[in-house]
Amino acid sequence: MRQRDIRLLILIVIVAAMAVWVALPTNPGIHLKLGSIQIDRDIKVHQGLDLQGGMEVLLEADVPEGESVSSSAMESVRTIIENRVNGLGVTEPVVQSVGTSRIQVQLPGIEDAVSAAESLGETGQLEMVDTGSLFITPGALIRTDSSEISAQVEAADETVYRTVLTGKNLKSADVAFDQNNLPVIAFELDNEGGAIFGAHTAANTGRYLAIVLDNIVISCPRIQTAIPDGRGQITGSFTTAEAKAMVMQLRYGALPVPLKIVDMRAVGPSLGEESVDKSLRAGAIGLSIVLLFMLIYYRLPGLLADMALVIYALVTLSLYKLIPVTLTLPGIAGFLLSVGMAVDANILIFERMREELRAGRTLERSIDMGFQRAWTSILDSNISTWITCAILWFFGNSFGASVVKGFAVTLAIGVFVSMFSAVTVTRTFVRGAFAVGGENLRTKKWLLGV
Repeated sequence: MRQRDIRLLILIVIVAAMAVWVALPTNPGIHLKLGSIQIDRDIKVHQGLDLQGGMEVLLEADVPEGESVSSSAMESVRTIIENRVNGLGVTEPVVQSVGTSRIQVQLPGIEDAVSAAESLGETGQLEMVDTGSLFITPGALIRTDSSEISAQVEAADETVYRTVLTGKNLKSADVAFDQNNLPVIAFELDNEGGAIFGAHTAANTGRYLAIVLDNIVISCPRIQTAIPDGRGQITGSFTTAEAKAMVMQLRYGALPVPLKIVDMRAVGPSLGEESVDKSLRAGAIGLSIVLLFMLIYYRLPGLLADMALVIYALVTLSLYKLIPVTLTLPGIAGFLLSVGMAVDANILIFERMREELRAGRTLERSIDMGFQRAWTSILDSNISTWITCAILWFFGNSFGASVVKGFAVTLAIGVFVSMFSAVTVTRTFVRGAFAVGGENLRTKKWLLGV
């Protein structure tokens, strides 16, 4: 056996062993601390809404009857909603436009469904309002002069207060904790906002500056001293979860169009469990039939291809967990389709080998020529599939169809691994079998499937 093949065989064994460890359902993950380097990562299969359950919300533009909403405004709304959903830490959410004035949001595995849905639809307009010597109780609804809509709010106090700054000058916001370990919102303004904020606090020491979100007073602190650096804190009687939701609204901007929840429903995991069971059953049956066909029709090469196919499945599943790829039913379909692509490459190689053996060439020459002549067909076929996957991914990314993206991603990864499986793993196994049996195998045509 050639030195190169021996090195490849060792590499394949190492890759297979690592793939088995990663693919284990009981994988503990990677938790290491080496000096200043700390790795703390769970290794698990991420499931989409259709597999693990979650929540589906339908939002609609809340505008007066007869008034239309521009497509550009709704696209801005969709982008902001998508950013807010990402801020929730949801894996593989779906945010897509429905018609001209609605947005559908799917949140797999969400825990606090009600709070998440409410935070998505809130406009998140931050204002710093000058209330002079008047302290306004947090939770009160007030009017400001920042917009005509704000001035028309039906508040108990008809006074229209002057807005010093709005959320457009907000540079960053995050949750922090004060000396009493209570959650506060630490914010930083941009250069323009910092200059305005510094000048106002210097000229109004001792007066009140209310922090207002969507016309509701969050807190009303007294200006103790000038704040020239544009940094401050929003304090109030809110929990850590409420502070995080507020930060998410502030960080990702105000919605240009107010939204209302039209429909909100929970997707139970029972459907997901049933779908996973059926998919696994179908995959196991399909893979078993393919393995059996390869073994019966191609005999020894088929057995070696079956071994390579098992390694292919383990490596592919490991990549899904490491990247990670969120598996949905279309994603599982993409994986099963890529299994067929992997088998197809082996069939091309073995048929080429058969042709060379029938032409009277030696077994070693037939093996080499079989792989060389099949390589062009395999590469062309896989490139065509990758181009299709790229088109599907672009389509899914442009129109919010994440299920199409999931199918494209799993298929593209599967095809990539299938090239490694068919060209490298199968070839190494076949050459290893030749190194053991030598040219004597050529006389055993039944064993070679010729």
